[in-house]
Amino acid sequence: MRIAIAGADGRMGRMLIEAVLNQEGLTLAVALDRPGAASIGQDAGAFLGKTTGVAITDNLAALAQADCLIDFTRPEGTLAHLQACREHGTRLVIGTTGFSDEEKQQIQTAAQEIAIVFAPNMSVGVNATLKLIELAAALLNQGYDAEVFEAHHRNKVDAPSGTALAMGEAIAKTWGQSLPDIADWARHGHTGARQDGRIGFSVLRGGDIVGDHTVFFCGEGERIEISHRSTSRAGYAKGSMRAALFLGDKTSGLYSMQDVLGII
Repeated sequence: MRIAIAGADGRMGRMLIEAVLNQEGLTLAVALDRPGAASIGQDAGAFLGKTTGVAITDNLAALAQADCLIDFTRPEGTLAHLQACREHGTRLVIGTTGFSDEEKQQIQTAAQEIAIVFAPNMSVGVNATLKLIELAAALLNQGYDAEVFEAHHRNKVDAPSGTALAMGEAIAKTWGQSLPDIADWARHGHTGARQDGRIGFSVLRGGDIVGDHTVFFCGEGERIEISHRSTSRAGYAKGSMRAALFLGDKTSGLYSMQDVLGII
């Protein structure tokens, strides 16, 4: 399967390139970077001391040479890549977060024409954690307050993280609610006592934190914590390889990592 990588000279892009080169059944075919980037024209494996024969390009027409694009860039970049994938019939794995509802709808519409895996977090461990959160929310649906905490590096531009939102959505769905209706995004000043059935969010940004997430279920006399901590981006890259392989026989449709992993 021929793979294209977006953001090829960024930290995540480089990790994805390395993962593709080490993954049986996948071949690096295209490496994309933003127009004007200093990396344009360089070999995609130069940072590894390898010659891949794939030069980094900003020409989206190159996607015609790939079966699947893996994209962890920014919403504006991903949406431009999405359109190019539609034009060339290229499958797409999206790990980008921070999309608006309207932008998510564009992805859903595109999935009628091409196969897409769209997930707030590609880590196998995170998706296992989401399932544990669903199970806990079903058992702790009375007498427990739910809180979601997340921490990321100082350069992350969206908050709460896509993974934190997915955790909140897992709780809300299990409780038969819509997350926007029961979420407390921030607290400041005289907020009054906590209301039952709400989900609170807390965000930390600092340093080089890869990604920490904890869901708290707080009851009388006890507290249950379900946590996932990433110490590197390797888990995201490995999960992305599984997502790309999953799309190998798909021609259209919108899939999640739960679909990729067969989590019911």
